Parts: sequence; structure tokens; C-alpha cells
Amino acid sequence: YNLSGAHILASVEGSLQRLHVEQLDLLLLHRPDFLADFHEISEVFESLHASGKVAEFGVSNFSPATLAALQAVTDRRLQVNQVEINIHRVDAFYDGTLDQCQAETISPQAWCPIAGIAYEAWGNTFTPEQATRISEEVQRQAEYYGVEDWLIGLAWLLRHPAGIAPIVGSTTPARIAAAPRAMEIDYTREDWYRLLEARNGVPVP
Repeated sequence: YNLSGAHILASVEGSLQRLHVEQLDLLLLHRPDFLADFHEISEVFESLHASGKVAEFGVSNFSPATLAALQAVTDRRLQVNQVEINIHRVDAFYDGTLDQCQAETISPQAWCPIAGIAYEAWGNTFTPEQATRISEEVQRQAEYYGVEDWLIGLAWLLRHPAGIAPIVGSTTPARIAAAPRAMEIDYTREDWYRLLEARNGVPVP
């Protein structure tokens, strides 16, 4: 939790050395720092951009309010907000994160996109009843679309108009190779809401 100017500069230098490159295409501030000085961060952004060391900037795990506060004091347009979005963690649909991304053309990147379907989510809070309800709906949809169940999890995210970019990290090469198939699913609005309702256990009001 250190977004001081000195730490950001040192982190960039370390990344450039480890990657053996002269410029980072995109630098993300990994998590909010309550002690961060947004004006100091803005100055560092300008310095890194002017020196050619970083092309674009973004954030990770920022709330809409924190992202807006940083954006308000920097001329460097924030390109990305990387947050957890999956069938278990749906906060981004309700707290304004995806609304902000869509309105301001910020790319929302979803980490752990298939948690709760392909594997247990971080800090899993699903009850057995809830997990069964979700699994049954996912399996129904997987059979209908003729795909593996975890691809439904990706299709569910891709259906959102904010342009969610799932971060597909896996120790299974075959899963990485198969992930683009999610983009071929003609996923309906009705199935999107069916899965949300299965997750919540109540009809959408």
C-alpha cells in the first residue's frame, strides 16, 4: 500500500529492467493507498510519460470515487480499472464501477473472471443452496450453447456493454486456448439475467 511518487518511480524502473524494455505500454496502480497524494501521483505520471517510460496509465481495485478523484487532478487519462468481477463478486454492477467505465470509456478488466464456476471464489460466501442453484443454471446454459460451463462465466462478463476484458490466467494451456470461444457465444439478455437471478436467489426487481 504505497503509492508515493518515489515508490511508483522505483517500481517502474524495476519493471523496465526485468522486462528488458524501454517503455511500459500501461502502468496500473495496483490498489488504493489511503495515504496517497493524488497531486504527487499526477506529477509522477507526467514525468514518466514525458520521459517515454510509460505510455498509458490505469488503476486496479479503485472505487469509482477514488478513480474520479485521481482523474480530476491529472491530465493523463486513466485507461483501465482492474477489479474482481465474476458470478461471486458482483459489486461492480451495483457500486457504479461499470457505469463509470462505460460513461468515461475506461476499460474494466476483470480478475478471477470464472471464480464461482470453474473454481471456488476468493473468500467464498456461497451457501450450498446458492452454489447448487448457480451450478444448475450454468449447466443448463452450457448445454444450450454447446460449450464448457466456465465459458458461460466469460460470456456473462463479455455481454456487458462496458466492454469487460476478462483476465484469463490459468495453469491449463488448453483453457487459455479455448477462452476466445466465449466471444462466439450469442449470449442473450434473458440468460444474463437468469444467471444473475440464480446467483442472488431472487428475481430482478
